Amino acid sequence: MPVSDVILVVGDGLSPTALQAGASELLSALVRKLHGLGLSIGPLVLASQARVALADEIGSLLGARLSIILIGERPGLSASDSLGAYLTWGPYPGRTDAERNCVSNIRPEGLDTDAAASKLSWLSKRAFSLGLSGVQLKDESTVAVSGISAT
Repeated sequence: MPVSDVILVVGDGLSPTALQAGASELLSALVRKLHGLGLSIGPLVLASQARVALADEIGSLLGARLSIILIGERPGLSASDSLGAYLTWGPYPGRTDAERNCVSNIRPEGLDTDAAASKLSWLSKRAFSLGLSGVQLKDESTVAVSGISAT
């Protein structure tokens, strides 16, 4: 039996700068939205030198039904503040990238934190409804890049 519905992992990944710039704000908005869906959230895990798949192992060990990792993305030429978020239904070691959903370029000049939190909560709700994530779970949310719903 799951200990919590969702486990949240925050990892520096390839850009600790991204965590410093935006993880706290995104985490706050996301937790609010997940609680609004009636989902229980397990302990927050902070990970150094993290990679995406770490959330699968942590989610499995902590008995979560869904894992979400917020992680610093590859800095590139001018986006060292870019966060990525990866969502996996039924996390366990060995999950592939095809079994995860990704919301990327979360930063002021990209996808703002409110829009990202809305997309992640929509994907979470659908993952719980359908019992899946990744390529089988299409992002059909109406969240615009500006964070304003099209409906």
